[in-house]
Amino acid sequence: MTPASHDPTALFHIYRAATSLIAPLAYRKVAAKLADQGVPDQRQRERLGFATLPRPQTSPQSASAADTASTDKAAPLIWIHGASVGESMAGLNLVEKLTLRLPAAEFLLTSGTATSAQMLERRMPSHCRHQFAPLDSSAAVRRFLSHWRPDAALFVESELWPVTLQAARHAGVKLALVNARLSQSSIKRWASKPATASFMMQQFDLLLSQNAQMRDALIDLGADAAAVHPSGNLKAGSAPLPVDESLLTDLRDDLAGRPVWVASSTHRGEEETVLAAHKALLAENPQLCLVLAPRHPERADEISDLIRAAELTVAQRSRAEPLTSRTQIYLADTLGELGSWYALSPIVFLGGSLAPIGGHNPFEVAQAGAAVITGPGYTNFMETFPPLIDAGGAVEVTDSATLGAAVRHWLGDPHALDQARAAAADVVTRQAAALDGVVDLLIDRLSLGAADVARPEN
Repeated sequence: MTPASHDPTALFHIYRAATSLIAPLAYRKVAAKLADQGVPDQRQRERLGFATLPRPQTSPQSASAADTASTDKAAPLIWIHGASVGESMAGLNLVEKLTLRLPAAEFLLTSGTATSAQMLERRMPSHCRHQFAPLDSSAAVRRFLSHWRPDAALFVESELWPVTLQAARHAGVKLALVNARLSQSSIKRWASKPATASFMMQQFDLLLSQNAQMRDALIDLGADAAAVHPSGNLKAGSAPLPVDESLLTDLRDDLAGRPVWVASSTHRGEEETVLAAHKALLAENPQLCLVLAPRHPERADEISDLIRAAELTVAQRSRAEPLTSRTQIYLADTLGELGSWYALSPIVFLGGSLAPIGGHNPFEVAQAGAAVITGPGYTNFMETFPPLIDAGGAVEVTDSATLGAAVRHWLGDPHALDQARAAAADVVTRQAAALDGVVDLLIDRLSLGAADVARPEN
C-alpha cells in the first residue's frame, strides 16, 4: 500500500506550473474542437473558467455571516463532473437520486464535450445547469471556483485532475470520486508515482468504486480504506435512453416485418467480425437486416468501404439513404439515436468487447428490453457482465462464428429470446436497487445536510 500523504509533492508542483504555461495552447486546441461542433465563442471560454450563467443563491456559502444561523439547513450547490456522455448520464442518475433526499439542492453539471453538453441540455431538470469544465490550470480553476463556490463536488469514474482537486479541497469543497473506474494502464501510471498518487487519493472524502477489485486498487494507490466503498455501477440506475417514436415507426414500416439485429458501439477491427457473421446469417435468412451503429460515426466512410468490400448492400443514415427491401445493412452513423436502435431490435451485440477497449454499457440495452451479446473484453463492466451472463441475459462470443450462432439461436427460438430479455432486465433492476445506499453515503460523508428542505418557489 502507498503511504498516505496530504502534502503536495514536487511532481504536483511541477505539473501545476507546466499546466499554467501550456494552458493557452491547450485552450486553442479544445476551443477549436468545440467550435467545429457549433459551440459559440462565449461558451468555449467556460474552459478558461469564465462562467456564462449566474450562481444559484441557495447554498450556505452564498449567505452573509449575519445570515449563517438562519441558513443551517439551506440547500447545497452540488457540482457533478463527467468527461463525456456516459459519465454525464451517470451524473444525471445521481441528480435524480440526490434530489429525492435533498429536494432543494441545486446542481452544476460539467463535462468536456459538445455531445455531452447537448445531451444534458435536453435531459437535465430545471434545478441543474451545465458548463464546460475548466482546464486543469490554476487560473481557469480559480475563476471557476470563485464564481460557483460549490459545497461538494462529485467526479465520475476516472476524472483525476490534480490542480482542480487540490484547489477545490483547499477551498473547502467536499470531494467524492463516484463510479470509480481506472484502467490498468492508469493504475500502473499512478503506481509509478506513489507519493503523488497518495496525495491525489487523499483529496477525496469518499471514493465509490464499481467493484471490490477497484476498491483494492484505490487503497493500494493511497486512498484511506475507510473512505473507499464498492457501490456497483451507477449506470445501472440511469434513465432509459430516449426513443424517437416517429423514427421507430418509420423504420418498422420500412422493414415490413423483416427480422433485424443491432451491432452497437463497434470499434475499428470489430466491424469485419460483425460483417462476416451477418453475411453467414444472410445465406440462411436473406431477409435479415443489420443495424450497425459504430462508436465513432466519423468512421462511416471507412465502414461503408468495408461493407461494400464484403459485397453487402448498405443505406447510410447520415445521408438520409432509404432503408429498402434490398438493404442488408443500415449504417446508423449518427449520435443520440441509440435508444431508437435498441427499441427496434431485441438482439444487440455490444462492441468494444472484441477489440481491447473494455466493453460498453449493457444497462442501456437491457433497459430497452433487449438481450445482450458481448465479446470477452468487458473489463470496464466486470461487476455487471458476469452476473448478466450467469442469469442468461447476455451471451459471450469470441469470433464471427460464435456471434452468428448467438444471433441465429435467438432469432430461431423466440421463447429463449424472451427469457434472455427478461433476465437482462431483472439483473439491471436488482443492481439499480442496490445503489440506494450510495445516496446515504454521499449525504453523510460530504456533509450535504438535512433532507427535509423544500425547494423554494420560483
